[in-house]
Amino acid sequence: MKMVYTNEDRFIVSNVKNILSQHRIETVLKNEYAAGGIGELSAFDAWLELWVLNETDYDAACKVIDNAFSDENAVDWLCSNCKESNDVAFEYCWSCQHEPS
Repeated sequence: MKMVYTNEDRFIVSNVKNILSQHRIETVLKNEYAAGGIGELSAFDAWLELWVLNETDYDAACKVIDNAFSDENAVDWLCSNCKESNDVAFEYCWSCQHEPS
């Protein structure tokens, strides 16, 4: 086994686990219950860790994670309702709350 990802936000680590699962990369979570030990452990030692079961999947897992967090292909979008430019992160137009089409 080899650690492929860690983060203080458990939601993000769980999301990465789901993404890797969709690519048929088997993983296991470590430190799921370590948060209760903060004080005896440093906060960093209690972060949730994601490990690949098969070390031969490590490089593929790293590429999948990099692509998932990459925004180089992301583009802003133009609202079809009010013609306002919106950042790619917006699910609704910031100006008129219209959904992208």
